[in-house]
Amino acid sequence: MSTSLSVITESPSSLDADAVVVGYHSGADGPEPASGAHDVDSAFSGGLAGTLALLGASGALEEVRTVPALGTVTAPVVVAVGLGDAPADGGAVSSDALARAAGAALRALEGKARVALALPAQNADQVTAVALGALLGNYSFDRYRTDADETARASALTVVSSAEGADDAARRALVLAESVNLARDLVNTAPADLHPEDLAGVAEEVARDVGIDVLTLDEQALAEGGYGGIIGVGQGSANPPRLVRLAYSHPDATRTVAFVGKGITFDSGGLSLKPAASMDWMKSDMGGAAAVLAALRTIAVLRPAVNVVGYLAIAENMPSGTAQRPSDVLTIYGGKTVEVLNTDAEGRLVMADALVRAHEDRPDLIVDVATLTGAQLVALGTRVFAVMANDDEVREQVLAAAGAAGESAWPMPLPDELRKGLDSAVADIANVAGERWGGMLSAGVFLREFIEEGVRWAHLDIAGPAFNQGQPHGYTPKGGTGAATRTLVRIAESYADN
Repeated sequence: MSTSLSVITESPSSLDADAVVVGYHSGADGPEPASGAHDVDSAFSGGLAGTLALLGASGALEEVRTVPALGTVTAPVVVAVGLGDAPADGGAVSSDALARAAGAALRALEGKARVALALPAQNADQVTAVALGALLGNYSFDRYRTDADETARASALTVVSSAEGADDAARRALVLAESVNLARDLVNTAPADLHPEDLAGVAEEVARDVGIDVLTLDEQALAEGGYGGIIGVGQGSANPPRLVRLAYSHPDATRTVAFVGKGITFDSGGLSLKPAASMDWMKSDMGGAAAVLAALRTIAVLRPAVNVVGYLAIAENMPSGTAQRPSDVLTIYGGKTVEVLNTDAEGRLVMADALVRAHEDRPDLIVDVATLTGAQLVALGTRVFAVMANDDEVREQVLAAAGAAGESAWPMPLPDELRKGLDSAVADIANVAGERWGGMLSAGVFLREFIEEGVRWAHLDIAGPAFNQGQPHGYTPKGGTGAATRTLVRIAESYADN
């Protein structure tokens, strides 16, 4: 279902909508109306804040209370959502808090087609945050539901704001949300309906829609080209692998950024079979490729003055009589050999091929994004992705981009001493270390081996944040999240020559 988005300046108390959303801060004596909420608050006898206090509301971030308007305002329902403590010294509410609150409010609304948001939106960044949070919170994945109700989610959202640039900010939010939700849809799709050829086909369709170049290498072209990592991982499946190259260019650009995404459409672990409890959500192992595709779509629509190339390294990792074996040796694109000691460490093998290929575009920066290691969840949990880089400045740039995009990331090292653990008795390098400790870091060290000296590179491990196995929160649904999409867009924009 598509959702329309508009910006208006009218008072929220007189809007023709099915529900109006207002914000409240946590105060010493209970909830206090935030910017944008005062007209609605004063329409209630004694103030809506007093009613909210009677309902036990505190104004805590993402707290939602739904109150019948009973004729006090035009909309039949008022949704009060918590924004946490008011900023000190009259400062602006953070974009992160606004997005999370808007998302929580939309998730709580069902059967309301037209929703107006009167949250703090005093500048363009706040408008983007409110609109983006609402659009992402309004997401649902109903492809397989026989009783899906399309009217359960809002079909029209309105942001109340008179900020300069509000219309452009809302447009940006709509483009971002559509792209993030595309990534979510792909991650949520059953693996039987998203074989490597299918994912490549979606990428080709997106490329046509937004006018960017696309090249897909099938299994024959991959074999002829020497892409041993992708071929090796994919050879156990009846569904052959693909490598997709997407290219956006701008006539005024002088710099190029390359994104590389891991696209394992299902990961059984191969012959190093995963336990059942670790396998049922492995449809999400293509979350990195989904993020790269979604980012390229966004960039092509927003048109920053930078060239961006995206690679989707796509395969299905399955056990069969043709599957690669532990102790097999693969020749990666470019000639380096890898001894496969564990077939469940397959993502780094397909990524190695694509990373080497990305050098041929002579990029100023390479960023790879992958649901690479279970160790990432152990280290950082399910909401924070890891950032590693071969250059401290690059790592800080990526972290800044993630922060500006509203995504949680944390810097991690690439200890040189871990390289020795990847030594192979027969090949240039082994795909796993001999000990389990520091598994996320050693995976990053492995990938660094395929980056040429002097090339700036960053690695994002999004294993946890790419798929929410817990309860929805803020604008984040259960299932696919679209993690890292917004960060990649920010990175590209930071390299633009605007």
